[in-house]
Amino acid sequence: MHTPFAGCFLCYPPRCLFHFKMVKDEFLHHVGVNYLFAPWISWLLLLQSSPFISPKSVYYLVLWWIFVVPILVLDVKIYGQWFTKGKRFVSVVANPTSQISVIGNLVAAKAAAQMGWGETAVCMFSLGMAHYLVLFVTLYQRLAGSSNLPAMLRPVFFLFIAAPSMASLAWDAIVGTFDNVAKILFFLSLFLFLSLVSRPALFRKSMKKFSVTWWAYSFPLTVLALASAEYAQEVKSGNAQAMMLVLSALSVLVSLALMVFTAINTNMFVPDSLRVSSSESSSPPSDSSNTLSPASSL
Repeated sequence: MHTPFAGCFLCYPPRCLFHFKMVKDEFLHHVGVNYLFAPWISWLLLLQSSPFISPKSVYYLVLWWIFVVPILVLDVKIYGQWFTKGKRFVSVVANPTSQISVIGNLVAAKAAAQMGWGETAVCMFSLGMAHYLVLFVTLYQRLAGSSNLPAMLRPVFFLFIAAPSMASLAWDAIVGTFDNVAKILFFLSLFLFLSLVSRPALFRKSMKKFSVTWWAYSFPLTVLALASAEYAQEVKSGNAQAMMLVLSALSVLVSLALMVFTAINTNMFVPDSLRVSSSESSSPPSDSSNTLSPASSL
């Protein structure tokens, strides 16, 4: 689940060094800026799942701050614009990828709860959920700008599933039990999942050719499967166990399929300019290059 994000994180510093203008353009773009949360979310998830670092250790605390500070900086940038910009600014810039910022706050809240920082966890949770409500209503109504997503980016609609699923896991970590609040959030994510999978025509154009946006299916399904596991552990019923197995199997199969398709289509990650230059260097020189011009013959 974390491998693609971690790989992007390792590759991003050279991009900042050699292509700073492109990074600046991403920071100012209403879609691209949301993906700046992805590396920090990935590292927070890796930190929580690490068997070598205890949540009570100093290393965990230091790493938590290193990964959360960039999230807070991006929060101030994005949410500050929503609060201070002109009329209907949110309805213009909001899109499904905006939920990545919400997920970042919820992942940070879950990590803080594991450290025993209850107040900090509630703070990060409230920050994420307050803006999730704004996003959910804006995107649900399809206000101006929220439907301007290109067809190839349609897989990011699955982020509708990830936000409430992650919220249920974060709340479970905060209160220590999968209570009714966590169940409400889980049922919401389950309803959104059923709503999306029952409309395959929505993703038809984006599925004609492989794209890195297909990875948007992986993380939401994995988080939904994790939430279903917590729910099944709480209610201890046969139906919950069966749902957990189905969602877990679906998550694993989708992740494996994405790995295979990515391995087959590795050439798409090479910029077109490099492919053109390499093909030109390998091609034999033409006859015209060997002929002397009138000026050279003199």
